[in-house]
Amino acid sequence: MVNFNQYTSEFLHYLSIEKNASLHTIRDYTTDIKNFIEFIANNEILAVVPGTVNSIMLRAYLNHLKQKEYSRRTIARKIAALRSFFRYLCRENIILENPFTGLRTPKLEKRLPSFFDQGEIENLLQLPDNSLLGDRDRAILELLYASGSRVGELTRLQIHDVDFPNRCILVYGKGSKERIVPIGCKAVEALQKYLHFSRPRLCANIEPMHQVLFVNHRGGPLTDRSVRRILEKYVDIMALTKHVSPHTIRHSFATHLLDNGADLRCVQELLGHVSLSTTQIYTHISKEKLKSVYHKSHPRA
Repeated sequence: MVNFNQYTSEFLHYLSIEKNASLHTIRDYTTDIKNFIEFIANNEILAVVPGTVNSIMLRAYLNHLKQKEYSRRTIARKIAALRSFFRYLCRENIILENPFTGLRTPKLEKRLPSFFDQGEIENLLQLPDNSLLGDRDRAILELLYASGSRVGELTRLQIHDVDFPNRCILVYGKGSKERIVPIGCKAVEALQKYLHFSRPRLCANIEPMHQVLFVNHRGGPLTDRSVRRILEKYVDIMALTKHVSPHTIRHSFATHLLDNGADLRCVQELLGHVSLSTTQIYTHISKEKLKSVYHKSHPRA
């Protein structure tokens, strides 16, 4: 019989080419499949071949993950990766049934995402100075809040993806899906100032010139990690105690829209969510705000 290793690389190639999976997803799935194969080999449960995996083996692996004290969320991800791998093996007629189909994964605890309140976001957007990098940082923060973009979507933007006359941007989301997102006048002003004054000076020594919208101090394309460092710098100035990342601004974008009367399906489209259930997490945040306002304001709360 054929062993797992012959099909793992083919599956990862399938994820990359046919499913347009991100490098992050491919890296995690590679680790998850490798760990499962090692568990089988180390415990000598059965020969390491796809057709021999059964429910007893899976329960043993699930118990192994629990003993390792992985979080429920990590265990669920690992099981999802293996379920996807075995689904692929079924599709290729390598095995007849997916042994993970009936496996129940741990129920995940619901975690409300952290977000800035409107006062905090206003303070954040006022922090960058009028230097070349300050103008760039202001444009980044304004655009993140105006569009609700993921940090990876922001760093992939090209200059021609910004439509100034119509005040919108073309965003390339997960799975190479495109969406058009409107942006407000403050973001437009910050972008125009950055493009007219800061970016040409930051890119003065770059040859040939590239079209990536946001650049670092040497004029090269800005990375996701650099955007996180930029935000961390300003959050440190604000002395906030909550955990903050660029995704916090995305959460704030969605929450503030819903708090001010936006339709849930409109927010779903703006965020680029495939499923409405993913967007519904923000309705829980708004309900928590309503409860807070009630308890603070009602005389007999």
